[in-house]
Amino acid sequence: MGYTSVAIDGPAGAGKSTLARRAAEKLGFLYVDTGAIYRTVALKALRAGVEPGDREQVLPLLAGLDIRMEYGGDGEQKMYLDGEDVTQAIREHRVSGAASRISAIPQVRDFLLEFQRRQAREHNVIMDGRDIGTVVLPQADVKVFLTAAPELRAKRRLLELEQRGQSSEYDAILRDILQRDEQDRTRAISPLRQAEDAVCLDTSHLDLEQSLEALLSIIKEKIDL
Repeated sequence: MGYTSVAIDGPAGAGKSTLARRAAEKLGFLYVDTGAIYRTVALKALRAGVEPGDREQVLPLLAGLDIRMEYGGDGEQKMYLDGEDVTQAIREHRVSGAASRISAIPQVRDFLLEFQRRQAREHNVIMDGRDIGTVVLPQADVKVFLTAAPELRAKRRLLELEQRGQSSEYDAILRDILQRDEQDRTRAISPLRQAEDAVCLDTSHLDLEQSLEALLSIIKEKIDL
Protein backbone atom coordinates (compact mmCIF):
# COMPACT_ATOMS: atom_id res chain seq x y z
CA MET A 1 0.00 0.00 0.00
CA GLY A 2 1.31 3.42 -0.95
CA TYR A 3 1.07 6.28 1.48
CA THR A 4 0.51 9.96 0.75
CA SER A 5 2.94 12.59 2.01
CA VAL A 6 2.45 16.35 2.29
CA ALA A 7 5.54 18.50 2.91
CA ILE A 8 5.12 21.96 4.43
CA ASP A 9 8.16 24.21 4.70
CA GLY A 10 8.58 27.82 5.74
CA PRO A 11 10.27 30.24 8.13
CA ALA A 12 9.88 30.39 11.90
CA GLY A 13 6.49 31.53 13.15
CA ALA A 14 4.69 31.09 9.82
CA GLY A 15 2.05 28.89 11.45
CA LYS A 16 3.28 25.64 9.94
CA SER A 17 2.65 23.51 13.03
CA THR A 18 -0.84 24.86 13.72
CA LEU A 19 -2.01 24.59 10.11
CA ALA A 20 -0.36 21.23 9.45
CA ARG A 21 -1.92 19.78 12.61
CA ARG A 22 -5.39 21.08 11.73
CA ALA A 23 -5.12 19.87 8.14
CA ALA A 24 -3.98 16.42 9.30
CA GLU A 25 -7.02 16.21 11.59
CA LYS A 26 -9.34 17.12 8.72
CA LEU A 27 -7.79 14.59 6.35
CA GLY A 28 -7.17 11.76 8.82
CA PHE A 29 -3.40 11.95 8.26
CA LEU A 30 -0.60 11.64 10.80
CA TYR A 31 0.93 15.00 11.67
CA VAL A 32 4.73 15.02 12.06
CA ASP A 33 6.22 18.16 13.59
CA THR A 34 9.90 17.80 12.69
CA GLY A 35 10.74 21.03 14.50
CA ALA A 36 9.69 19.35 17.74
CA ILE A 37 12.26 16.62 17.09
CA TYR A 38 15.06 19.17 16.73
CA ARG A 39 13.76 21.08 19.73
CA THR A 40 14.01 17.91 21.79
CA VAL A 41 17.66 17.45 20.82
CA ALA A 42 18.24 21.13 21.60
CA LEU A 43 16.66 20.72 25.02
CA LYS A 44 18.99 17.80 25.67
CA ALA A 45 21.95 20.03 24.84
CA LEU A 46 20.74 22.88 27.05
CA ARG A 47 20.14 20.55 29.97
CA ALA A 48 23.61 19.08 29.52
CA GLY A 49 25.16 22.55 29.59
CA VAL A 50 26.28 22.17 25.98
CA GLU A 51 26.41 25.03 23.47
CA PRO A 52 23.81 23.98 20.80
CA GLY A 53 25.83 25.48 17.96
CA ASP A 54 29.11 23.78 18.90
CA ARG A 55 29.49 20.59 16.86
CA GLU A 56 32.26 19.16 19.04
CA GLN A 57 30.11 19.51 22.15
CA VAL A 58 26.87 18.30 20.56
CA LEU A 59 28.04 15.17 18.72
CA PRO A 60 28.86 13.13 21.87
CA LEU A 61 25.23 13.59 22.97
CA LEU A 62 23.90 11.72 19.92
CA ALA A 63 25.40 8.36 20.94
CA GLY A 64 23.22 8.05 24.03
CA LEU A 65 20.28 10.12 22.81
CA ASP A 66 16.94 8.71 23.95
CA ILE A 67 14.12 10.49 22.12
CA ARG A 68 10.71 9.09 21.29
CA MET A 69 7.70 10.37 19.41
CA GLU A 70 4.23 9.12 20.31
CA TYR A 71 0.67 10.12 19.57
CA GLY A 72 -2.13 10.60 22.07
CA GLY A 73 -5.71 9.47 21.56
CA ASP A 74 -6.51 12.89 20.07
CA GLY A 75 -3.69 12.50 17.55
CA GLU A 76 -1.47 15.04 19.31
CA GLN A 77 2.23 14.44 18.82
CA LYS A 78 4.13 14.06 22.07
CA MET A 79 7.90 14.15 22.45
CA TYR A 80 9.81 12.21 25.08
CA LEU A 81 13.40 12.80 26.19
CA ASP A 82 15.04 10.20 28.40
CA GLY A 83 11.56 8.86 29.18
CA GLU A 84 10.18 12.28 30.18
CA ASP A 85 7.29 13.94 28.36
CA VAL A 86 8.86 17.23 27.17
CA THR A 87 6.06 18.26 24.80
CA GLN A 88 5.56 21.54 26.66
CA ALA A 89 9.16 22.10 27.76
CA ILE A 90 10.44 22.23 24.17
CA ARG A 91 8.11 25.17 23.44
CA GLU A 92 9.99 27.50 25.77
CA HIS A 93 11.46 30.51 23.99
CA ARG A 94 15.06 29.63 24.85
CA VAL A 95 14.70 26.27 23.12
CA SER A 96 13.62 27.88 19.83
CA GLY A 97 16.94 29.60 19.18
CA ALA A 98 18.88 26.57 20.37
CA ALA A 99 16.98 24.35 17.91
CA SER A 100 17.90 26.62 15.01
CA ARG A 101 21.60 26.42 15.92
CA ILE A 102 21.66 22.68 16.53
CA SER A 103 19.80 21.94 13.28
CA ALA A 104 22.65 23.57 11.32
CA ILE A 105 25.01 20.74 12.37
CA PRO A 106 25.20 18.21 9.48
CA GLN A 107 25.63 15.17 11.72
CA VAL A 108 22.49 16.07 13.70
CA ARG A 109 20.45 16.36 10.49
CA ASP A 110 21.81 13.03 9.20
CA PHE A 111 21.05 11.38 12.54
CA LEU A 112 17.40 12.48 12.44
CA LEU A 113 16.76 12.07 8.70
CA GLU A 114 15.84 8.38 8.76
CA PHE A 115 13.75 8.93 11.90
CA GLN A 116 11.60 11.34 9.90
CA ARG A 117 11.45 9.40 6.64
CA ARG A 118 10.27 6.27 8.40
CA GLN A 119 7.06 8.03 9.41
CA ALA A 120 6.23 8.76 5.75
CA ARG A 121 6.89 5.15 4.75
CA GLU A 122 4.47 3.85 7.37
CA HIS A 123 1.66 6.45 7.39
CA ASN A 124 -0.19 9.09 5.39
CA VAL A 125 1.60 12.15 6.75
CA ILE A 126 1.64 15.91 6.80
CA MET A 127 5.15 16.86 7.81
CA ASP A 128 6.40 20.38 8.44
CA GLY A 129 9.82 21.89 8.90
CA ARG A 130 12.51 23.81 7.03
CA ASP A 131 13.69 21.28 4.43
CA ILE A 132 10.93 18.68 4.13
CA GLY A 133 10.17 19.23 0.44
CA THR A 134 13.80 19.74 -0.53
CA VAL A 135 15.66 17.14 1.55
CA VAL A 136 13.58 14.96 3.87
CA LEU A 137 10.75 14.08 1.46
CA PRO A 138 11.84 15.32 -1.98
CA GLN A 139 9.28 12.99 -3.60
CA ALA A 140 6.36 14.22 -1.47
CA ASP A 141 2.99 14.17 -3.24
CA VAL A 142 2.26 17.76 -2.19
CA LYS A 143 4.73 20.52 -1.32
CA VAL A 144 3.71 23.83 0.23
CA PHE A 145 5.93 26.76 1.19
CA LEU A 146 4.11 28.60 3.96
CA THR A 147 5.17 32.12 4.80
CA ALA A 148 4.06 35.47 6.25
CA ALA A 149 5.61 38.87 6.96
CA PRO A 150 8.14 38.79 9.86
CA GLU A 151 6.17 41.36 11.86
CA LEU A 152 3.01 39.28 11.70
CA ARG A 153 4.90 36.13 12.60
CA ALA A 154 6.30 37.90 15.67
CA LYS A 155 2.82 39.03 16.75
CA ARG A 156 1.45 35.51 16.35
CA ARG A 157 4.35 34.04 18.32
CA LEU A 158 3.85 36.57 21.14
CA LEU A 159 0.16 35.67 21.35
CA GLU A 160 1.01 31.96 21.41
CA LEU A 161 3.45 32.44 24.29
CA GLU A 162 0.96 34.58 26.24
CA GLN A 163 -1.69 31.92 25.84
CA ARG A 164 0.74 29.43 27.41
CA GLY A 165 1.37 31.80 30.31
CA GLN A 166 4.91 32.61 29.18
CA SER A 167 6.12 36.21 29.16
CA SER A 168 8.09 37.81 26.35
CA GLU A 169 8.37 41.05 24.39
CA TYR A 170 7.41 41.73 20.78
CA ASP A 171 10.73 43.42 19.91
CA ALA A 172 12.74 40.49 21.28
CA ILE A 173 10.64 37.97 19.38
CA LEU A 174 10.92 39.94 16.13
CA ARG A 175 14.71 40.14 16.49
CA ASP A 176 14.83 36.40 17.15
CA ILE A 177 12.67 35.62 14.10
CA LEU A 178 14.78 37.80 11.81
CA GLN A 179 17.94 36.18 13.17
CA ARG A 180 16.52 32.68 12.69
CA ASP A 181 15.42 33.56 9.15
CA GLU A 182 18.98 34.59 8.34
CA GLN A 183 20.46 31.49 9.99
CA ASP A 184 18.05 29.17 8.19
CA ARG A 185 18.56 30.78 4.78
CA THR A 186 22.35 30.94 4.90
CA ARG A 187 23.34 27.71 6.62
CA ALA A 188 25.51 25.45 4.48
CA ILE A 189 23.46 22.30 5.08
CA SER A 190 19.79 22.12 3.97
CA PRO A 191 19.12 25.87 3.90
CA LEU A 192 15.55 27.11 4.01
CA ARG A 193 14.31 27.54 0.45
CA GLN A 194 11.16 26.92 -1.53
CA ALA A 195 11.24 23.70 -3.54
CA GLU A 196 10.81 24.30 -7.27
CA ASP A 197 7.58 22.31 -7.34
CA ALA A 198 6.15 23.76 -4.10
CA VAL A 199 3.09 26.00 -3.95
CA CYS A 200 3.73 29.24 -2.02
CA LEU A 201 1.03 30.16 0.49
CA ASP A 202 1.43 33.61 2.08
CA THR A 203 -0.90 33.94 5.08
CA SER A 204 -0.03 37.57 5.91
CA HIS A 205 -3.55 38.71 5.12
CA LEU A 206 -5.41 35.54 6.11
CA ASP A 207 -6.78 34.52 9.49
CA LEU A 208 -6.41 30.98 10.80
CA GLU A 209 -9.55 29.55 9.20
CA GLN A 210 -8.84 31.21 5.86
CA SER A 211 -5.28 29.90 5.94
CA LEU A 212 -6.50 26.38 6.73
CA GLU A 213 -9.04 26.52 3.91
CA ALA A 214 -6.34 27.66 1.47
CA LEU A 215 -3.97 24.88 2.59
CA LEU A 216 -6.63 22.18 2.28
CA SER A 217 -7.54 23.48 -1.17
CA ILE A 218 -3.92 23.14 -2.33
CA ILE A 219 -3.67 19.60 -0.95
CA LYS A 220 -6.95 18.46 -2.47
CA GLU A 221 -6.02 19.88 -5.86
CA LYS A 222 -2.85 17.78 -5.87
CA ILE A 223 -4.18 14.46 -4.63
CA ASP A 224 -7.42 12.54 -5.09
CA LEU A 225 -9.32 12.84 -1.82
